[in-house]
Amino acid sequence: MTPPPETKPEKDSEQSVAAKLLIELGPLLVFFGVNAAYGIFAGTGAFMVATVLSLGVAWWLYHKIAVMPLVSAVIVLAFGGLTIYLQDDTFIKLKPTIVYTMFAVLLVGGLAARKPVLALLFGPVFNLTDEGWRKLTLRWALFFVVMAVLNEFVWRNYSTDTWVSFKAFGFLPITFLFAMAQVPLMQRYGVAEDQASE
Repeated sequence: MTPPPETKPEKDSEQSVAAKLLIELGPLLVFFGVNAAYGIFAGTGAFMVATVLSLGVAWWLYHKIAVMPLVSAVIVLAFGGLTIYLQDDTFIKLKPTIVYTMFAVLLVGGLAARKPVLALLFGPVFNLTDEGWRKLTLRWALFFVVMAVLNEFVWRNYSTDTWVSFKAFGFLPITFLFAMAQVPLMQRYGVAEDQASE
């Protein structure tokens, strides 16, 4: 009697998902923990170090770094450096606003140039019609604008600790739920692989 086939591919897939979550969430969790224990400036320094380490791990595991995490890391280092140097936490609080605004402008600019950025980034993974890519891009652009406004509202009206908590445990679930809400649109405007290859 032959033994059951190994499930190594499934385990590899689970490990890959876990690694990606750790790369994405690790710096935020470090930021939250160090801020809670030692304050915003120590948290910012730890956030900067953890961000660089996460990029290093991503490169080591996948031999590439996605554009959005790289752009975000550059802004973390720039604004984190200003935060520590000037001892002014306004800069690190502005970082999400600037990142979300940049993404929104990039998406709208791509549509204006008739080169949807989402299609360029995710075209190899998802096959959508031109109308589908246009609607999905507009939705994500609007989402990023809302997130930028939300970040401004939270940091200007609540304590630093509340803002850090919301950044660590609010932004990601909101983003995940929004992404899941786009699945029906992607299914509606999806193109079968045989049609996409024609």
